[in-house]
Amino acid sequence: MVLPGIRVKDGESFESALRRFKKKCEKAGIMADLRRHQHFEKPSERRKRKLNAAKRKNLARRSQEN
Repeated sequence: MVLPGIRVKDGESFESALRRFKKKCEKAGIMADLRRHQHFEKPSERRKRKLNAAKRKNLARRSQEN
């Protein structure tokens, strides 16, 4: 896994450079990966979570069709 990096532009504030870095990390999926690996998840819990996500997605799709 390659971590994203940014080059700070001349005259750029720290806050804007940090904002760009955070956005780049979010697009790379690093934060989601960290949250997912923060605690061990049993395979049965993973299946249950994915099944619930699929149910929510199908429910939202059905409500948009009507």
